[in-house]
Amino acid sequence: MTVLAAAWLLLAQYYGDPAVERGFDHFYNLEYPQAIAKFRKAIEAAPADPHRHNHLAQAVLFQMMFRAGALETELVTGGNPFLRRPKMEPTEEEQKLFAASVGETLRLTGAALEKNPRDADAMYARGVALGFRGTYNFLVRRAWMDALRDITDARKLHNRVAELDPQNIDALMLQGVHDYIVGSLPWYYRTLGFLVGFRGDRERGIRTVRIVAEKGKWNRVDARILLGVVARRERRPQDAVPIILELLEKYPRNFLLWFELSQMYADLGRKEDALRALDRIEELKRSGMPGFASLPFERIEFARGNLLFWYDEPEEAVQHLRRAAAAAERLDPNSAVGAWLRLGQCLDLMGQRQEALGAYRNAVKTAPSSYEAKLARRWLSRPFDGAEKSALAKGEL
Repeated sequence: MTVLAAAWLLLAQYYGDPAVERGFDHFYNLEYPQAIAKFRKAIEAAPADPHRHNHLAQAVLFQMMFRAGALETELVTGGNPFLRRPKMEPTEEEQKLFAASVGETLRLTGAALEKNPRDADAMYARGVALGFRGTYNFLVRRAWMDALRDITDARKLHNRVAELDPQNIDALMLQGVHDYIVGSLPWYYRTLGFLVGFRGDRERGIRTVRIVAEKGKWNRVDARILLGVVARRERRPQDAVPIILELLEKYPRNFLLWFELSQMYADLGRKEDALRALDRIEELKRSGMPGFASLPFERIEFARGNLLFWYDEPEEAVQHLRRAAAAAERLDPNSAVGAWLRLGQCLDLMGQRQEALGAYRNAVKTAPSSYEAKLARRWLSRPFDGAEKSALAKGEL
């Protein structure tokens, strides 16, 4: 995806069923309406299968995230990425469908566990549903404590699955995710009562996810995606590039992977490779490549401007950022506010203060409660400069 701000909760399980597999082909290529349609048909064929209800919940959740621009790993860099997520605005239909899907999984697995408390398959599906609900609680409801509680309960279930079935490598996925998330939290969150006994360990979490990526059956793709997210967040782009290239071979219609590849090359100092990746996105868009129809050209302009901003070329960056910001209504919310913010920063660096102020005001107007708007307000009171750019790069702002 670009690889997923919330990919830490991608816990899908699918298995040899052509209908389900076609749904996941659409899912990993960002074609969420088609994925939702396939998963609904799969449920009609086997309504008592809790995994299929999880697939549907997952597709609905990621459709919300995609529309909000919350699937880009650039958004999870910095000092407190898990606490900066923008609130999403799902439609009423999406909220109802997600709640119904998760609710049906919990109902089915609850009934199965009443009959057999050692039903590992039911425990696994229930843990996945709680993981998705935790993501929803955080990104939509902004109920952080409820979200962390759901994820912790999911981990307990999957710990039990691993005890009952040591050969179930996929059940380790949530353990790794949970270790990494909790290990990344500020200390005061780790003192919460329901986290007692779960101190978290970032490196252990990464090692666990790597095992799933190498030996897992159902979660192998998701583990590879998550390793890409972690590599980006931990500033190890050299580890992420081969993962992204591998994923592009499997999911060529996923344009966010191309954006991710560009970002990774940029982080490695390979500017020309980064620009070539963006050129390739534009080529595929103009050629009518399936999956690229929904991608606005202005999103590519924003990516070019953002890249040139970090390469200390504000004059070149401004040309692209102006085009992106001029059509901000065509962008996802995060890209729209980001384009205005970057434009203001570049203009400040060029000494064009009055125009920079206008860009910052537009950033605040576009997404008043966003982290980017908070930064824009900061530079309404004083010009953005090179020293603050260095602090921004280090995640210190």
